[in-house]
Amino acid sequence: MDKKRCTAVVLAAGSGKRMRSGMAKQFMTLGGRPLLWYSLQAVERSAIIHDCVLVTGEKDIPYVRAEILERYGFRKAAAVIAGGGERYESVYNALRAIAEGCLPEPNRDGYVFIHDGARPFLSENILESAYRNVVRYRACVAAVPVKDTVKIADKAGFVVQTPDRSRLWAVQTPQVFETALITEAYRKLFLRLEMGEAVSVTDDAMVLETMSGIPVKLVEASYKNIKITTPEDLRMAESLLQEENSPTHFARCDAAFLD
Repeated sequence: MDKKRCTAVVLAAGSGKRMRSGMAKQFMTLGGRPLLWYSLQAVERSAIIHDCVLVTGEKDIPYVRAEILERYGFRKAAAVIAGGGERYESVYNALRAIAEGCLPEPNRDGYVFIHDGARPFLSENILESAYRNVVRYRACVAAVPVKDTVKIADKAGFVVQTPDRSRLWAVQTPQVFETALITEAYRKLFLRLEMGEAVSVTDDAMVLETMSGIPVKLVEASYKNIKITTPEDLRMAESLLQEENSPTHFARCDAAFLD
């Protein structure tokens, strides 16, 4: 049986206030290219992903089309749409666009890979692993085991609990779901919000957990799959990029391939 259709939703509508820059972080340069370029390049090269919906600020759409998609020849980004004021609004805009036929080929019974455009180190290994798991479990998220001990504090800043570190994971993106499943979960979320209910969700997995109760599988990804949020993150990303481009890195990759 043919592989079901896989659509990436790349989120690049944030303002990047914590970057302390007049430019949105997704357009800041990393290794001489816009930060957003890296996620789109991973999508473009992927054998898993068929097409892409790119979500950005409404005023940035012409710039993104001309200076990123056309300039670098990205073909899989079949739709560029405006995001919302919050991340969950941007995701829902993308899911509705998919449902309403914004793509050249429909994706109603396939999968969506929701990814932050500010995570430049998305790899094909992560995408392949996520695909295997979403086929089996219907919903999965990239994540890594937490290395540090985590404390839960009260409002005054005193420790009230130390959870078992062996059960803690730091969640990343992509977060991957059956298209119909996550679209319905978001529809229910917005119905509740429109009714005036207070619903707190921090990521797409939490939307599904809250609205459907369906379990979400954690897929071990990479500690390099960092999100660029602060100037310190950008400096770390530059170091990681230099390491990936170094001759010793390629030598290690060649040795691993030969083994």
